[in-house]
Amino acid sequence: MIGLFIVIILFNSIAYLTKRRITRSQILHIITFTIALQTSFDMYIEFKYHGYWYFSKGIDFLGLVAHLFVVPPVNVMFIKWYPSQKTLKNKLFYFLIWEIITLSYELITLLPEPWGYFHYGWWNLGHSVIANPILFFILLMYFKWIVKLEQEALVEKERGSL
Repeated sequence: MIGLFIVIILFNSIAYLTKRRITRSQILHIITFTIALQTSFDMYIEFKYHGYWYFSKGIDFLGLVAHLFVVPPVNVMFIKWYPSQKTLKNKLFYFLIWEIITLSYELITLLPEPWGYFHYGWWNLGHSVIANPILFFILLMYFKWIVKLEQEALVEKERGSL
């Protein structure tokens, strides 16, 4: 449990107190989308098929805390620092770096208490190697869509259409 609270303070401090390259509205979109996507994904993998779980199988308060306050700031950091103006090679390298970071974090959370709080059922690191980049890509596509919608809304506002 100590590990969870250290991670929450660390990840949220980095995500929300470092220089912002994205708007507060975009941060809110990322948080909301992350919670919705994570809840949808976890309903099946965690709760229905018992692939993994936080603390104990089933729904518990500390598991909810982990869902709400760990992954959203990670996704905010991923989007904040995404090298959108760089080459494809740089973007792929960025994904690789984040894959290493997330897999390292997952390995740490698998440690025994008090540091670890994540447990595998049939899920393993190999599943995460495949799932993480897909989930990051979905997040990135959602973010690009939000940016496009905001730009369209700005143009409509300038025209007086809103």
